[in-house]
Amino acid sequence: MNILVTGAAGFIGYHLCEALLKRDFTVIGLDNINDYYSVDLKYDRLKQLGISRKDAEVFNEICSGTLHGDKFTFVRMNLEDREALPRLFEQENIDVVCNLAAQAGVRYSLENPETYIDSNIVGFLNLLECCRNYKIKHLVYASSSSVYGLNKKIPFSTEDNVDHPISLYAASKKSNELMAHTYSHLFDIPTTGLRFFTVYGPWGRPDMAIFLFTDAIMNDRPIKVFNHGKMQRDFTYIDDIVEGVARIIEKPVPDRKLYEIYNIGNNNTVQLSDFIEAIEKHVGKKAEKEMLPMQPGDVERTWADVDDLIDDYDYRPDTPVYEGVGKFVKWYKAYFKNIRSA
Repeated sequence: MNILVTGAAGFIGYHLCEALLKRDFTVIGLDNINDYYSVDLKYDRLKQLGISRKDAEVFNEICSGTLHGDKFTFVRMNLEDREALPRLFEQENIDVVCNLAAQAGVRYSLENPETYIDSNIVGFLNLLECCRNYKIKHLVYASSSSVYGLNKKIPFSTEDNVDHPISLYAASKKSNELMAHTYSHLFDIPTTGLRFFTVYGPWGRPDMAIFLFTDAIMNDRPIKVFNHGKMQRDFTYIDDIVEGVARIIEKPVPDRKLYEIYNIGNNNTVQLSDFIEAIEKHVGKKAEKEMLPMQPGDVERTWADVDDLIDDYDYRPDTPVYEGVGKFVKWYKAYFKNIRSA
């Protein structure tokens, strides 16, 4: 299969491209490489896939690298571009689309709401239209655990009502699910939405908790601990997320399941204070903590019910948090050691 992965220079997108290439798929990576966080990190991820920064900087031109040849190509493009995106679909023989491109971040959506509409709503609509017009066999797309919002029932199930988002980011992800349902119903397009739960691991985003905490502890700065460390999260290691996505891409979609939603989480909940303690142990240094109240847009607890994922794909994420944190800290130390020595 030829698979289009949007958000290919992002945290999850980069790891998914690597996993699909190891499975011998042909992958077309797409990303606009915006400056929400360090573009250097994004280009460094692409470098791991064999794409040079010089080639990746050019908009709307497909390039291939030396590492995977024509098995992996990359194009810098905005999903909002109504002219360039259809041209890409016309040029490339795409079978499956995995949409991981989105403006991320709950807190950023409080200050920059327009960005979320442009990327997460307009961009997703353009992608749906291309899937419709170019007869794509399956659209797999990233949703988020944030759609559960103020739900009180634990663990979160895909059968639960999700009409109470508390951030525009969450609302945009819920909108994606509704838009996908509409296109599945009207045009018989198989769509599968994946609600990711607090993904962490090597090559992660600098605005994510594990990166912020590790960076601060390593550099003797205090860390901000919201809700006084009492928040609970279903922390899910990146390899577990990617394995779930890859299995869903590989398996043909039954006719009876044109529209599906799955949780991908560790099916466990860990208190923030315990997560910080794991980081401290791997870094080998205690954190100076600044205890703060809950932030707007945050929820106190997340926990994924993954029974549907187990039933349909025989898969359950299971990397222990302490093990996953250790892998992140090891990557962090090596990555910044290389930057300092360059």
